Amino acid sequence: MKKVLTYGTYDLLHYGHFRLLKRAKELGDHLTVAISTDEFNLTKGKKCLQPYKHRAEIIKAIRYVDEVIPENNWDQKNDDIRKHNIDIFVMGCDWEGKFDFLKEYCEVVYLKRTPDISTTKLKKHINATKNHQNDY
Repeated sequence: MKKVLTYGTYDLLHYGHFRLLKRAKELGDHLTVAISTDEFNLTKGKKCLQPYKHRAEIIKAIRYVDEVIPENNWDQKNDDIRKHNIDIFVMGCDWEGKFDFLKEYCEVVYLKRTPDISTTKLKKHINATKNHQNDY
């Protein structure tokens, strides 16, 4: 059995997330998704709209996902790969080259992002709409 691992925050779920998870799952038989905890996000200067517990529950419900684990810090990837017997580590292409050091432990694949959609873009749109509503 080929096991795949990917990481993310998954705060505002959108079709780009589904496409990424589907393509990651197609690389193997089992997909583990590590989701950034609220505490870890704070160290990155991020604040999620949904708490970790809710984000994890949503991701677990996606048919491509077999397992969800917490991401507590940047340095746990080596341990997660060994602990979960991972064959392929997957991230979006915007991280290209940043995780090549993991090639010592498994195959590393960078997937192309879905064009025209991102959590950042959604948050900007929501804030712009919210600010525009305050004009009335």
